[in-house]
Amino acid sequence: MYFKKIEGKKVYLSPMCVDDAEKFAKWMNDFQVTDKINASQNLVTVENEREWLEKNSGISNYQFAIVKQENDELIGNCSFHDLNLIHQTATIGIFIGDDENRGKGYGSEVLQLLLSYGFNHLNLNNIMLAVYSFNERAIACYKKVGFKEIGRRREAYFKNNERYDEIYMDILRSEFYEEKRQ
Repeated sequence: MYFKKIEGKKVYLSPMCVDDAEKFAKWMNDFQVTDKINASQNLVTVENEREWLEKNSGISNYQFAIVKQENDELIGNCSFHDLNLIHQTATIGIFIGDDENRGKGYGSEVLQLLLSYGFNHLNLNNIMLAVYSFNERAIACYKKVGFKEIGRRREAYFKNNERYDEIYMDILRSEFYEEKRQ
């Protein structure tokens, strides 16, 4: 069901599997997941998710399942989007589905795997992401792997009657390799 396309110590990244539609639908209806990725307004059925997986699992899409090495358990999703091979830029996204798998270092390992793949195989020079200011755990993780804040869109996200900034962060190929040398 999964293929070890990009391997780390704790996790590997695999092409997405349409058979996981039910698990992804569960996560996409969980506010703990969707609040952080601006998707809480969506109602997602298993059929919606199956259609999305079929559409976005193609050769030109860089969507990956995050799978634990120890037991081949699906724990989340990560991706490259807004890929521009001429300018060598892309945006990445990541989520870990169940709370029991958060805070265990999977996210930072996934980011290292994505960055290595992006810089070495996709020939990217700049990889960026967006995160909301309330998501302090994610911001700390991104900084840990070398992302730097490059700007913010103030009060751009409205959640539970509160406004939050959307923070933009990026990392350059040279910075990634400098971090690895240290």
